[in-house]
Amino acid sequence: MNDRQTPIERLVLIGVGLIGGSLARALKSAGAVGEVVGVARSRRTGERALALGVVDRFSTSAGDAVRGASVVVIATPVATFPAILDAISGGLADDAVVTDVGSVKRYVVDAVRKHLRAHSTRFVPGHPIAGTEQSGVDASFAELYRGRHVILTPLPDTDATATQLIANMWEVAGADVLQMDVDRHDRVLAATSHLPHVIAYALVRFLAEHPERETLFELAAGGFYDFTRIASSDPVMWRDICLTNGEPIVDALRGFRAGLDAFIRAIEEHDGETLERFFSQAKRARDAGLDAKNRRQNPV
Repeated sequence: MNDRQTPIERLVLIGVGLIGGSLARALKSAGAVGEVVGVARSRRTGERALALGVVDRFSTSAGDAVRGASVVVIATPVATFPAILDAISGGLADDAVVTDVGSVKRYVVDAVRKHLRAHSTRFVPGHPIAGTEQSGVDASFAELYRGRHVILTPLPDTDATATQLIANMWEVAGADVLQMDVDRHDRVLAATSHLPHVIAYALVRFLAEHPERETLFELAAGGFYDFTRIASSDPVMWRDICLTNGEPIVDALRGFRAGLDAFIRAIEEHDGETLERFFSQAKRARDAGLDAKNRRQNPV
């Protein structure tokens, strides 16, 4: 938000874990929010968020908490959205803006149109491309979104001022905001985020069920743990992502399986030229992508 823009008067966070908590910390640090109200399933979580200074007060009732809210951010697993939207629909002020941080957007948009009804034009679908393998409010930190992308997927009837407000909010948190079509978002994220997580979980599960699993994990080097770091992410969240973005994820998995089959054939046929070509292509692509990312996050 620039100097001419008013800070968010009351921000309600439904879910005060890593993502929601980090957003609250960033906005508080920037002086861009008046009051932060947290919604937690348990009093213990709410009290912890209060003790850390992430929220100014908390409630275990989403319906009660959103009364008088300027902005509501839903930061819970996407499968919880229908129940949450039902709970808050009657308490939202006419000018309140609602957004989310879900990794899946088509499911969220469909739920909003069904459960928020008339208020759906004040809902701005969002997805910060940020996170760690840690979860919970204790893992939150104000710098999480600096130099990271946040994708907004507004619909044709989404209120333009609501979209701008949410874009400003994320920019204050340090993010680069871009807009994308809902279904394109889900296809892109299936390939770049959901697929790697499924692969990491599948690899660790394969080794965990191996007859020599204890030896395998004992002798695994740093590369294994670097590669599988994301398999320490929240299993409930990833269950919900797979169930709510199933078709794009399955398409990505099938494409990846075809690539694995090509590697298998090359190894079986002792085709060193093909293997080297595969490895070289992958190295060039990763190096180029990493260079571009570093230039974006550390401009000269």
